[in-house]
Formats: sequence, structure tokens, C-alpha cells
Amino acid sequence: MAFKQTSARKLLAESAFGQRPYVNELRERYRMTYQRPPSTAEVNSWGHSLDALARLLATAGLEDVEMLVEFALPMCSLRADVVLAGRDPKTGDPAYVVVELKQWSRARLIPGSDELCEVIGLPRRATLHPIAQVTRYCEYLRNYALVLEGHGERVTGVAYLHNAESEGIAELLTTPGADNRLFTRTTEDDFVRFLRETLCFDDSNQVGDELLASRFAPSEALMKVAADEVLHRSHFTLIGEQHTAFSLVMRTLRMAHERPSGTKELVVVAGGPGSGKSVIALSLMGSLLRDGYPVAHATGSRSFTRTLKQRISNNDRDSGSLFTYFNSFTGDRSSGLAVLILDEAHRLRETSNGAPLGSKWGVRRQIDELIDAALVPVFLLDQHQVVRPGETGSLQMIEEVAAKRGLTVRHVDLDGQFRAGGSRAYETWVLRLLNIEPGGPLEWKGDEGRYAVHVAESPEELEDFLRQKRSSGEDGRITAGFCWPWSDPNKDGSLVNDVKIGSWERPWNIKGSSGVGGLPSSDLWATDPAGFGQVGCIYTAQGFEYDWSGVIIGDDLVWREQGWQSVPSASEDAVLDNAPPHEFHRLIRNTYKVLLTRGMKGTVLYSTDPATREFLRALIP
Repeated sequence: MAFKQTSARKLLAESAFGQRPYVNELRERYRMTYQRPPSTAEVNSWGHSLDALARLLATAGLEDVEMLVEFALPMCSLRADVVLAGRDPKTGDPAYVVVELKQWSRARLIPGSDELCEVIGLPRRATLHPIAQVTRYCEYLRNYALVLEGHGERVTGVAYLHNAESEGIAELLTTPGADNRLFTRTTEDDFVRFLRETLCFDDSNQVGDELLASRFAPSEALMKVAADEVLHRSHFTLIGEQHTAFSLVMRTLRMAHERPSGTKELVVVAGGPGSGKSVIALSLMGSLLRDGYPVAHATGSRSFTRTLKQRISNNDRDSGSLFTYFNSFTGDRSSGLAVLILDEAHRLRETSNGAPLGSKWGVRRQIDELIDAALVPVFLLDQHQVVRPGETGSLQMIEEVAAKRGLTVRHVDLDGQFRAGGSRAYETWVLRLLNIEPGGPLEWKGDEGRYAVHVAESPEELEDFLRQKRSSGEDGRITAGFCWPWSDPNKDGSLVNDVKIGSWERPWNIKGSSGVGGLPSSDLWATDPAGFGQVGCIYTAQGFEYDWSGVIIGDDLVWREQGWQSVPSASEDAVLDNAPPHEFHRLIRNTYKVLLTRGMKGTVLYSTDPATREFLRALIP
């Protein structure tokens, strides 16, 4: 998908009288796609950068070459500024040039890195080098666009800083690969020469359509490649801010030995579900282990950690020291690790043993233990996934602790969406639906085939839908709000059908860490095919994903004319028993936000409350 399919000739004709109607067209397309307006900076870029590129294409005699503006990368929500589609002048084969446009006039490298830079004159912030950014876009396209399978040479990436003189970005030009792919106002003649050698007009006007119509290979499920990623080679292409975060951690580690004793830098990577936090974690693990660094991955989730351990042990390697828990660092481990990756850091607690801080047993804060355990602590968090009382992980808390200790915090916000088929529109829809973001619920208008949303009239219909998907080779799970008791298995090993809605009855997933009768333990429910048929809850679904997600909204959250109402009396979750009403309301909405963002291809909703079902039907045609 591209926001606009055009040519330099058409763009220049539109702007001939000083007006740029295509900017309004792109603004409206952005608003329709993401259900929110674009930033002022993005709008300015459409006006100035596209005009600059169009004029240069005209100079090169390529005014009729197709421009795919704001080209959406497959299986994620990131977009390449422009993809030029034409033919190779020598072979006649399809040829694509991915162009990253920047309005920067002056920029420099961040010391210790040739992939990170900062724009002079703007607030100091680590930004990915334009060549590193566009190189990743090209690699991502080669990996996912089936029309390019076996023809990776047909894609080239360049960056065009049309406001910059080469002198103003001299450091960026020293990066490998930048000398012939990073162009400025000073080197426009070189850019023209490059384009003429790389592209010519496609008389058939088919090349751009072929890329837009290409099928895309689905991304591999995280758990299926975790072991190989850590132990052997990289399966993931990190793009955009994902690669910024990865590069920042590696740079911080390189610089760690140059800092005075007792000082260190913390890295915080914040992003919503599917933004790639765990992919970053596994990529870091694989790279650091291969380079011989002592590294560990810690979470507050037994399910996620145990699944990773199982995958690694299947490859005949002891993973006990690789994957562990937040409360494993209570001893004196002062900087014993090079890097400690803290996945799901929003689940940090005040103390590791649960005792109140300052009491006889609550001697140290958990975050202090984790900071002391490594030269470079890396916190990966999503503040909207706090679902239990006592979870304290937030950027504000980490920054406050760091300030008291005189430590530096480097922060990266992930702007991509990789879960839910890369549908930013669905992510926004869920946040607005649950009033986690302001503005109120939206009608679901679809997202051009990226993601499907349905409302079921009964739990039977929901389950039948998922069974049909499974019969065609896709995976699915049913989850529900914790509104029914959760029993131990019967003495004969059978499960108790605790979740009862009318005549429909199903068991929760198994309670303990051991499977029963061929069914998986709770830790493996989300990843073992035998998990279908049991209902999962927040504690077994968080951190995992599957193709299709069936979500039963229980009576603990209902819609009334005045909005969402949480009903503590309908909850069977003992963890929430003592939560104040306002805290319960926040946590229960965060809970359903997590459940609603587990699916990679689609979500099917059912509410046990008739009025809530009617409300959902009105939103989802």
C-alpha cells in the first residue's frame, strides 16, 4: 500500500501555482489510516521534500518514473518516504529505489557509533543514520515481498538531504556506504547520475503495481525462532526505531569501559504491543552471545521465560543463565553482566520479595538490584500493560531513580507496529475503544486487509470461527476476562469446565507448571497447539501472539450510556481484590487491551453482557 501513486511530472503540475493539493490528499490518507492527524513535521516534509525530489527527477529526465509515496512496509506500520519504480536501463528488469528524505541541514554522528546521529539545532536525541535506516528498509522488503524473492538486487536505497550542504553533514558521509548513497544539495549532480544509471521509465506502467500487489510472507512467530536467533544467527530485520534501540545498546556497551567507575548509562525502550520490544531483546541476545559478552534476559513473566527456556533446551544447550526473572538479582551481582535485558519492565515491583520498602525484609528496591547487576541495564516497557497492583515499571520511575543516583538515561520510543498485521489503525481503535487514549470509541472501518475484526453473537460462534481458521492451517486461542473460578484438574486428570456461558462450557488452561493428559501447562498454553480448547487469561496470554484471537469480555467490564463501567464483584481475580475502584478500572481496561492485541491476523470479540454486545455490534459492521 502507498498513500499516493504518482510521478514527478504530476506532482510538479499540481504545485505549479504555489499550491500543493497532494499534501492535503496525503494528510487525509494518513488520518483515515491511523485515525489521527499527522504531525506538523510530517506535513511539512510532504510539502518540501517531495517537491525537491520531484524537481531532481525532472532534471534527470525521469519525470514519468512512478513514485510510490509513503509506501507501507509489509507486516508492520512503518513507511518508506518514496519508492521509485522503473526498469533497469541495462537489463530491462524491474528496478526499485527506496528514497529516505530528510529536511536536515546539519547533523553529526553520536560519539562511538557510525549508525546513530543527532540533528544540530534540535533537542538532543539519538536518531538512526539515514543510510542505516534505508538499508534496513531495503533488507526488509527483500525478506518479505515475494515479488522480489530471488531478486534482491532489484532494490536499492538512498537518502536525500535536500536542505543540507555536504559540509554540514560531513561526519555522516564518513559512514560506510554513505559516499555513494547519501546525497545532499551539494551533490545533486551525483544523485542525478546515480538515478539515470539505476532507473529508466517503465513503458508498461506495471512495475509499481507489481510491488503494490505483491503477496508478503508472514513474519515468523517469535517463539518458533527464538532459540535459533539466540544461538546461531539472526532471523529478524530490525527497522526504524528498533534498529536505533539495538544500535544504542551496542554503542552504550562499547562506551561503558570509558566511563568513570560507578557511573553508567541506562537504556529505556518504550513501545506498545507488537512494536518489537521482544524482537530487539532476542536480537541483542544473539549478537552479544556470539561476541562472547555475559548477558541475561529477565522478565516478570514465568510463562514467557519458561517458553524461551524450553525452546533453547530443545537445542541441547543449558539456558538457565540466559533467561531468568527480575527477582533473581537480589545478591551481590555488581556489574557481573555486560548487558541485562529487562523485557516487560512495566512489571517491575517495588521489592523483589514483595515486602514493603523500608520494612525489615524490604531492604532494597528491585530496580536498584537490576541496575547494579550489569554494565548496561536495558528496560523494555509498555506502561499500558500494567495489569496487577504493585507493578511499578514506568519511564518516570526509572528516570527518578537514575537522577538520584547520578546516572544517565537514554530513551527510545518505538513508533512501529508489528503485531496485528502491522495495523496501526487497529492499535488506535483498541486504545480509543477502552478510553486508554482520549477521543472516545471509533467505528471499525477496516484497514485495507491488514487486520480483521468481528463480533460473535455467542461463544459457540466465536469458537467455530477459530476452528475454521485452524482447519486451514492458522492458529488461534480463546482468552477471557477473569470472571469465573479457576479449578484444579479432577483426580482423573480431566479439566473442570469453569468458564460457563449458557450451554457453552470450557476449562481454563491448566493451572500448574505440569501438563495433564497431553495438554500443556499454563506456561506453554499460548505456544503449544494442544492449548486450543482451553480458555486463557491475562496471566497466560501476556507476552504471546497467535494468528487469531478470540476474546470474551466478561461482566467485569460493561458498556453503559455514560461509558465503560468496571464491576469488581464480577471478577474472580484474587490479585485485584484489594485494588481501589479507580485502580481496578485502570487495570481491568489494561487487561482487555492486552487480550485484544494478541492476534496477528484478526480478533473476534464476544461480550457476556447484552448491552455491551449491542455497543460492539454498532462499532463493528
